[in-house]
Amino acid sequence: MRSQFTEEDTTFNDGSNVAVLIPCYNEASTITKVVRDFKRELPQARIYVYDNNSNDDTAALALDAGAVVIREPRQGKGNVVRQMLRDIEAKYYVLVDGDDTYPAEKVHELLRPLEQGLADHVVGDRLSNGTYVRENKRAFHNAGNDLVCWLINLLYGFKYADVMSGYRAFNHTFAKTLPILSPGFELETELSIFAVDRRWRISQIPIEYRDRPKGSVSKLNTFSDGMKVLKCIFSLFKDYKPLGFFSIMAALFLLVGLAIGIPIVIEFSYTGLVERLPSALVAVAFCGLAALLLVCGLILDTVVKGNRRAWELEAIKYFDNNSYS
Repeated sequence: MRSQFTEEDTTFNDGSNVAVLIPCYNEASTITKVVRDFKRELPQARIYVYDNNSNDDTAALALDAGAVVIREPRQGKGNVVRQMLRDIEAKYYVLVDGDDTYPAEKVHELLRPLEQGLADHVVGDRLSNGTYVRENKRAFHNAGNDLVCWLINLLYGFKYADVMSGYRAFNHTFAKTLPILSPGFELETELSIFAVDRRWRISQIPIEYRDRPKGSVSKLNTFSDGMKVLKCIFSLFKDYKPLGFFSIMAALFLLVGLAIGIPIVIEFSYTGLVERLPSALVAVAFCGLAALLLVCGLILDTVVKGNRRAWELEAIKYFDNNSYS
């Protein structure tokens, strides 16, 4: 998609066209520093803190630090960010967690590819330089990140260095055409997959991650939220790439059918008899289901391609009619 920017846009210094989005739940120990750090780096940016039912002083402290504070009653990060993007107008958006684990001074590097028209979605990469592994002391978090990156790279064909990063930047058109369906921490996975599926220009910027300061507690449950992320990956794989998803399912059913049926066929070739009729019927059923799954995949693939074409036309129309200036 073509980019619209002027000569002065390429020198970004005050954040006058930027909205910094900070979803928060019980971040009283860090939110003041996060807001002040971004005000220092982008003094003219509008900083929004959406308080997600915190039971501490997060909202009051964010307001005192100079942020616009809005309450979002629907629990979950996905719900918060969805509402943020509905409410807020800006040329560029910076999405960052309120836990002070991401360096505000890197925001200029995240915004630069957007300003230069080289990217629509920029990811702050914590993993490739090793700072996340070194700083984060939760071993299962590190393993989970590696697993999610590997799965998305395998299923969607794009080599993300860090899928789960909470530090991102994107332009107006990306933000306003992004369908967020996930209610919780699956948000980053959905963002990453959407950007690949819709062929947005993606840039990845290495950043230095630092662990949460003392007194700040992670809201992420490694196992339950990890399972939600895996479910999200496979659900979106089914929705975005149905031919691939149903082909895999068809292959599994076909293998089971062949495993049951081949011995019966061999036996029949020697004896001329089908002595295990129930097994033969089961084998035929599995092979028939495999054929049906493949047909479903072909039909849904046609539907998805049609929807993708329609979305492309709508996105272009939106860009032409609503380009933020």
